[in-house]
Amino acid sequence: MTPAAYEPSGPRPEVRAAAGALRGSREAGVAVFRGIPYAEPPVGALRFAAPRRVEGWSGVREAVSYGPPPPQAGVFGMDALAQDAAGDDWLTLNVWSPEPGPGAGLPVMVWIHGGAYVIGMSGLPEYDGGRLARDGGVVVVTFNYRVGMEGFAQIEGAPANRGLLDQVAALEWVRDNIRAFGGDPDRVTVFGQSAGAGSVAALLATDRAAGLFRRAIAQSAPGTLFSPELATDITAACAAELGLRPTVADLSGIAPHRLTAAGDAVSAKMDRWVHRWGLAAHRSIPFSPVVDGDLLAVTPWQALTDGAGRDVELLVGHTREEQRLFTALDGLLGQVTDEQAATDLRLFAPGPDGERRYRDAFPAAGPDELYELVHSDWLFRMPTLHLAEAQAAAGSRAHVYELTWPAPGMGGAFGACHGLDVPLVFGNLDRGQPAMLIGEAPSAEAEALSTRMRAAWTSFAAHGDPGWPAYDTGRRLAQLFDNRPAVTAYPEDPSRLIWQDHTFPVLPLIGR
Repeated sequence: MTPAAYEPSGPRPEVRAAAGALRGSREAGVAVFRGIPYAEPPVGALRFAAPRRVEGWSGVREAVSYGPPPPQAGVFGMDALAQDAAGDDWLTLNVWSPEPGPGAGLPVMVWIHGGAYVIGMSGLPEYDGGRLARDGGVVVVTFNYRVGMEGFAQIEGAPANRGLLDQVAALEWVRDNIRAFGGDPDRVTVFGQSAGAGSVAALLATDRAAGLFRRAIAQSAPGTLFSPELATDITAACAAELGLRPTVADLSGIAPHRLTAAGDAVSAKMDRWVHRWGLAAHRSIPFSPVVDGDLLAVTPWQALTDGAGRDVELLVGHTREEQRLFTALDGLLGQVTDEQAATDLRLFAPGPDGERRYRDAFPAAGPDELYELVHSDWLFRMPTLHLAEAQAAAGSRAHVYELTWPAPGMGGAFGACHGLDVPLVFGNLDRGQPAMLIGEAPSAEAEALSTRMRAAWTSFAAHGDPGWPAYDTGRRLAQLFDNRPAVTAYPEDPSRLIWQDHTFPVLPLIGR
């Protein structure tokens, strides 16, 4: 992807950050600064290292183009987009501010993109923060972090969870610099979707991020975390594709695109490894944060139960039909057999009687619905809900929502699927990949729903109140986002009861 350059629509704004002066652009009344380095490029001697604070520059640095993305897996053509971008300055961020300057004191919203920990870049059009910043009166920050082999492979001689360490470094940059852009470093909200929400959960659980944000929003947080043994074994398989060992010495000289290709090769045949990698292989998940005993001592659910988030206000939620998009991509819409549904119920439902409990709870459900329910619950819905349950159990504050509005695009086949919330939250209804879910011409209903969601998110960032009551283990109130929004008892209670005693442990290496 060739980073876009943007023509200013007025006097070009300038700010002075800690590392030097920056000149951005002004777009629709918002000051925009793109491609700001928050850490040194993680290449050469810094390959697979923890992020290093960026050195300063003299003069005024132009900040009108997105920085090049980190190496990407070959999903949705993202590898080609990354290879088209020049440069290795992967660790950059972008700022949208309606009122730049040290005296504004606006709330700050820092976005962590999703992408299954293998793809994602801040320069995608769906993550443009202009509308959210302008309409919500907030400073929006987006950034790149290392994904795939570069960010999450368990490599001997390298720190684990480098992608998460990048996120901590970006938040440290926000703490040290955002006042110059009009933001209040004491009112930072970190928000993310999918792997970005999983990252938010991990940041809640690590002492390294303590004090870097006051509020957190997790949209469709996945429940996958790896043990060091599982992560090491998968990395070894990736290195073996190149005839190498999973060490810094062997891998640091390999071109990044070759490493991502090796990861893609392993991902394509993970079904061969189910006897060793278990559920990660069944769902073709090659990388996730690692509970390594250092950055992550325990899972986020355990950490929140133990009070790790007591000083952080939390907003979490998911879509109703999380799995539907993946089922469609796999060509299985309307094609799930009774045998396949039974197999996956036995694999993914919790406990020895999980299949029976699903069938008892949903007696009218056919194989397609049962398949969708158990995958939605295992990967996104119940891990997300359990963040709120853990936070409430610890006596801290959490708010819960569910997006139930069915996507009108693609003939309505996707329902309220995974990723539908992204264009609604940013207000970018007609651009980027998720826009296909909205349709070519966003309807008045879509615009109204987006307005409500953006108002809730920015109100939460400003005041800690998204506009509905906090979740508790008595009433369990949740906001439903649809054409007619409503506050009601959490609507997926049958699933909640099935999963209420599940702890979402780390995924282990099950065979050798």
